[in-house]
Order: sequence, then C-alpha cells, then structure tokens
Amino acid sequence: MSRLLVGVTLERICKAVLLLCLLHFLIIMILYFDVYAQRLDFFSRFNVRNSSRSLPYANVSRPNGTAGPLGAELLAPSVKPVGANNTVTEKPLPPCPEMPPGLVGRLLIEFSSPMSMERVQRENPDVQEGGKYSPLDCVPRQKVAILIPFRHREHHLKYWLHYLHPILRRQKVSYGIYIINQGSQSVGARSTDPCTVHQGQQYRVPLPYSGYFGGVSGLSKTQFLKINGFPNEYWGWGGEDDDIFNRISLNGMKVSRPDARIGRYRMIKHERDRHNEPNPQRFTKIQNTKVTMKRDGIGSLQYRLVEKFRRPMYTNVTVDIGRPPPRPSRG
Repeated sequence: MSRLLVGVTLERICKAVLLLCLLHFLIIMILYFDVYAQRLDFFSRFNVRNSSRSLPYANVSRPNGTAGPLGAELLAPSVKPVGANNTVTEKPLPPCPEMPPGLVGRLLIEFSSPMSMERVQRENPDVQEGGKYSPLDCVPRQKVAILIPFRHREHHLKYWLHYLHPILRRQKVSYGIYIINQGSQSVGARSTDPCTVHQGQQYRVPLPYSGYFGGVSGLSKTQFLKINGFPNEYWGWGGEDDDIFNRISLNGMKVSRPDARIGRYRMIKHERDRHNEPNPQRFTKIQNTKVTMKRDGIGSLQYRLVEKFRRPMYTNVTVDIGRPPPRPSRG
C-alpha cells in the first residue's frame, strides 16, 4: 500500500516538473522572439537611414517604371515630399547690404587703351542680354533704369559700359541700361560725357558756379513729377541743366552734393557735335523758368518710337523727337 502511494506521488511530481519545464520553455521562446523582433526592427531602421544617406536618388520615380538600385525600395516609406507638388522649398535670400563689401574705392579711369564691345561683354559675363543684371546671392534694395541720351559717340559708349557695369554689379543693384538714341540728324536735345571715378559714388568735378546741375544727377519719381520733368524747348547746346536747377529751387527743394572725395567723375574729352551749336536763346529761357515750367516738361513731351532692340551690354531705344522750331529772324 505504501509503495503504491509513493509511486503515485512520484508520478505526479514528475508530471508537475514536466509541465513547469514546458511552461519555462514557452516563456523563454516568447521572450526570445520578442527580443529578436525588436532587434530586427532596430537594424532595419538603421539600414534605412544609412541607405538614405548613400542613395539620395532612391525615391526618384522613373518614367519607364524600372526599379532603382539595390536597397532603393526600402527608402520609399521613409522619404516624405517637401513642399507642394514634391518640390523643394528654397530658403529665401537675405536683402543685399546697404554698403556691399566688394566696393573698391577710388578707381583708375583712363581712355588711352583700345576698347571694344567684345571686351566689355567678355569682362561682364553675368550681364544678361539688353544690359540687365540682378544679384543672385541677395535681394537688391533698388531697381535702377539708367537712361543714356546718346548721339554719335560710339567710342565713348564702349568706355562708359566698360567702367560702369562692374561698378553697378559690385553695388548689388538690379539695373538695366538703356541707350536713348536720337533718330533724326537734327540739333541735339540732351548730352552726357562723364565716367564715375569713385566706387562709393552710388549713382563731381569742381563746381563752375553754385547753381551748376550738369554732369550726373539723381531725382526720385516724386521729385521728377513735381518739377514737371525736363524741359523740351532747349534745342542745341547749353541751358537745359540750369533750367532744371531753377525748377528744383522754385519747388522748394535743395541739391545735395556728395563729398568731393567720393562724388568724382572724369570727363571724356570730346569735340562739339556737328549740328549742335550753342543755343542763342538759352539765357532768355533760363530767366523764364518760373513761367515755362508748368507747360514745358513731361506733360508736353512728344516723341515717336522708331526702333528698340537688345544688345549684349545695353538696350537701344531710337526715338524721333521732331525738329526744333524755326528761330525768329533778326530784324
């Protein structure tokens, strides 16, 4: 009897131990597969990150539907489009500095060496057709249209473009150069000759008199409209710049002149153009600016556009401004 009880007890103990071993084995297997899954997930993500660094093109769609390089398909779930229509949003450019660091100070201006338009174009590869330029590394603070009254001075134009294009580019200005060519062969109505000497003169020779307004000047749109623009009744040489000075003074404005060390220009030597003799009426007209400036100006300007075309370094605009009125006979 006692032997039977001992046998039954041992049998039960063996079964219990067996069940405990099975339970222990199951727990070990569960823990093993859970740890394995976590490690697999970790290494999968690690491989994806490394692949994304070495294969930046893996998420690029192909027109023929072919598969990308080995491992490229792993990148698809993890790469997200940036911006609308899967386009990369560019970082906005900063505004251009008020005083760009590339300015070089006083320049050496000379007109003895030969100059050609090919050289000007070669030295300014960033200038677009039509003489237009805008900086690529910053947002320009100003947009400038430079209008050059032009007549029979192709040689001067080459030097002027040779010096001014690099100056404006270093100043980080968005600009365009327009050569206004008088189409008819009649008496001239505008002129310009100087080249700037100092880089800091952001667009002077000693003043001949206090009311001098020749050379290079600058007016805002509001100021230009306030004086009714430039006079149109000065045919021939002289007087129009003095009339403009009178208009400015009569409208309560003052001329601000830069320091002589900075605002310097060098005049290109030239002879007076044919058919552009001194205007004998200029002194009388200057004395009557107060009377004439309301009717003679931008409101009375008449012209006809003859042609407009782009050159590599400038835009040519040819206009017909008619002919001067007949001079009163001396009698």
